[in-house]
Amino acid sequence: MEQLYDTRKLVSRNLRANADVLAAELDWFESVLQLRSAINAGSVAEGASIFDLQPPTLEPNKSAYGDFVIRHDLQFCDRFLLFLAMAPQIKPQCLDIFLVQNSRTGQIFTEFGGRKGSVFSGFLPTAETFLFLLAADDLALRFDLLKLFDATRPLFALNVLEYEPLPPGEPLSSIPLNVSKTWFEEFTTGERSRPRFSAEFPAQLIETDIDYDDLIVSGHTSGQLDLINSWLIHADFMMHELALKNRLKPGFRTLFYGQPGTGKSLAAAVLGKKHNLPVYRIDLSKIVSKYIGETGKNLAKVFDVAENQGWILFFDEADALFGKRTNVSDARDRYANQETSYLLQRIEDYSGLVILATNFKQNIDQAFLRRFQSVVEFPIPQPDQRALIWQQGFSAKTPLEYKASIPEISKKYELSGGVIINVIQYATMQMLKDNNPEIRYKDIIEGIKRELKKSGRTL
Repeated sequence: MEQLYDTRKLVSRNLRANADVLAAELDWFESVLQLRSAINAGSVAEGASIFDLQPPTLEPNKSAYGDFVIRHDLQFCDRFLLFLAMAPQIKPQCLDIFLVQNSRTGQIFTEFGGRKGSVFSGFLPTAETFLFLLAADDLALRFDLLKLFDATRPLFALNVLEYEPLPPGEPLSSIPLNVSKTWFEEFTTGERSRPRFSAEFPAQLIETDIDYDDLIVSGHTSGQLDLINSWLIHADFMMHELALKNRLKPGFRTLFYGQPGTGKSLAAAVLGKKHNLPVYRIDLSKIVSKYIGETGKNLAKVFDVAENQGWILFFDEADALFGKRTNVSDARDRYANQETSYLLQRIEDYSGLVILATNFKQNIDQAFLRRFQSVVEFPIPQPDQRALIWQQGFSAKTPLEYKASIPEISKKYELSGGVIINVIQYATMQMLKDNNPEIRYKDIIEGIKRELKKSGRTL
């Protein structure tokens, strides 16, 4: 109970720190609104400038919002743009001043920009709102501020502010200012909620109780995984401190290959656990659609949500999409190849770790393999490795019958780790069903027979 209380106090402190920083930012934001209103009304001294109102000083490591502003060196205009997008969710009534109607048109003033939500009854700002508040009728300044909406600017490059496509003919100033759900959560609570599997996000979170150091793989496989582990540790330093950002592509791409049950999914899960990164598994064999264009749409949803989150994306059954390219015999083949090329580009542009997994390396197109930083084989474990999997798999509370020699079984039966775990489960269930005090040798052998039968093999 005491530990739970301490956790709640910690969460409360984090929330309070974020709230205090955003409250100070809100005071600055409202002072800008008031000064703009006063300037427009002619009730302030000539020469008064919006930019005389400097935003509050932020200290590093005090809040998620402050850390973001400092890390990306957001100056007055970018910072004001960000908070304007957040204002409807922080203090919506502060924007009610824009709801006043023009007596001649019966609508809100055009220069205010803005729009109404489908449910939200308050004022939702647009780019025009931002331009009006900072530039008013100063055309040169308005044109200069429009540069902030370029896709390379931090707020848009990192998807903090979301672009909504405009209908043809609509002016750029009509862009709605929407802060993404995940970034808003981080700025206000310091944490991001994790998406659930759905049609909008066809990926499932995979987790494990096993630690990275307990993963049982061959020495060569372990060395390859250590390379990936090193990238996860040093990527940020390498790209920014060593100034390689403009020379190296973002992210890391690797192929895991080997028979089913050899540890490909488990290796991805332990890498995520070691670095406290969520790992999302996308089964390409289930997502690839027979309908032209649907596969791209399904996977684009995953990348759109995962972009700049640092998540590990694990694409299982990769040969379903990245297998050897088909001969272009009709429009469908041509479109399928174009779609695959587009998705490969999304993978190359992803800033995190992408793992493609397949049972058969030879099924993957060589043109794709050349774009990976590493290719990791997961072979059937050797007898000593199989012995470790058997030993770690059985519960310490379930003794083995004297005939059940783990070294002998490991030497005699060439099984993958996944198959061994299935056999352990079967033998343990038989022990419980028959109310036996120990795991019986005959149940282990029967479990092995059952597993071999699945793949058409016999004992």
